[in-house]
Amino acid sequence: MTEDDLHQPAHDHLLEPLKSTRGTTATFAAASELLRALSAPIRAQLVSLLDEHGALCVHELVEALDVAQPLVSQHLRILRGAGVVIGERRGREVEYRLADDHIAHIVNDAVTHSQEPDPAS
Repeated sequence: MTEDDLHQPAHDHLLEPLKSTRGTTATFAAASELLRALSAPIRAQLVSLLDEHGALCVHELVEALDVAQPLVSQHLRILRGAGVVIGERRGREVEYRLADDHIAHIVNDAVTHSQEPDPAS
């Protein structure tokens, strides 16, 4: 370290405005909407079930979650609207699958993080 280094601000890079390289404000708004769609525990469970078992019909999801069919359908509607799941009609039933693998990673990472010990403890 030179004498000049001692007189330089420690955070020279802070003289320029900080910007995220991960996206624009619009990108973060879209990401927030996705996180909002995943924020209900039952919706996170639905994503996890579809990730672990592949495409499932509503009655299979109802059975796995042990909740009423209208409740599952309501949450699937929210996930479908957010582009998280895709529903395809199979005869009289609708089969749901994840729109892409990124969604499962978000939920899996959140579940893993929630099981880690609290670092403040």
